[in-house]
Amino acid sequence: LENIEEISALVALYRPGPMAYLETFIANKRAPEKIEYNPPTIKPVLEDTYGICLYQEQVMELVRLCGGFSLGRADIVRRAMGKKDRKLLDKQKIDFVKGCKERNISADQANDLWGRIETFAGYGFNKSHSMAYAFVAYQTAYLKANYTVEFLCALLSSVSGDLKKTALYIAECRNLDVA
Repeated sequence: LENIEEISALVALYRPGPMAYLETFIANKRAPEKIEYNPPTIKPVLEDTYGICLYQEQVMELVRLCGGFSLGRADIVRRAMGKKDRKLLDKQKIDFVKGCKERNISADQANDLWGRIETFAGYGFNKSHSMAYAFVAYQTAYLKANYTVEFLCALLSSVSGDLKKTALYIAECRNLDVA
């Protein structure tokens, strides 16, 4: 990982639906020149996440950009996907495909894009949520790497009374040669 954005992306990927695309994310990161943006107009929206839709904001931008939805209408799509409201989603899909056609995106491309959006949207984080988790993960890793003894002491203090966690953290102390 090279930056906080990539940690945030991995936080977003570590969810039931998106987790299936973890290997694709890694492959695309290693060879970004091989990523196919289909239709090409989605590249600016998905380039930072290596061609994969991870965040709710990306869902909203894709339906706005390709389907011609307003921001308010895009938010309706986001909420419907989050609640898995099939009836509302089916209506939105019809309008999305119609809007794509008006923007010279074929029905096949529109249906494929909708399917990819749906895969992630039901499990998607908003980016700020994912970024907050990423920042905490970064801080935790930094403290463990640079203040190992203090970090482990604080960790053990935080679970006093929980014998299972205490045993787990003592094993980590031993693993790190902190006794």
